[in-house]
Amino acid sequence: MSEAPLAEIRSLPSWLLGRAAARGRALVAEALAVHGLKMWHHVVLSAVRDLAPVAQADLGRGVGLDPKDLVGVLDDLQSAGLVLRAPDPTDRRKNAVSLTAEGVRLLARCERAARAANDTLLEPLSAAERERFTELLIRVSGTREQSDTRE
Repeated sequence: MSEAPLAEIRSLPSWLLGRAAARGRALVAEALAVHGLKMWHHVVLSAVRDLAPVAQADLGRGVGLDPKDLVGVLDDLQSAGLVLRAPDPTDRRKNAVSLTAEGVRLLARCERAARAANDTLLEPLSAAERERFTELLIRVSGTREQSDTRE
């Protein structure tokens, strides 16, 4: 047998993207673990920073996390002193979530760690290739609309 097993599958862009994504997630997860966080903790902290104060239900919809899973993540973050949940001033039946000062500091450290992990992932590429690769990923992933709103 002269060909490597699964040569046809391994040549598919979807397979290659999946492998790259798995490697990227592993690198970021390892970097976040140093700071005591998991991926969803980081995602939720980042969303709270961007949206705060945010109703817990809106937060869950915004990050695409099931409400019961979000409660567990928020419980972890609140126990660690990183977020506060308080009655929403516009609707006292809801909880509004915001970052604590320690949450802001930890999020900044984790964002630097995640960037460094992504730099490791893209290390084989030049700066111009990284920029072009990211542009292409945005197009292929269908997230252009979301990224355009942050510019």
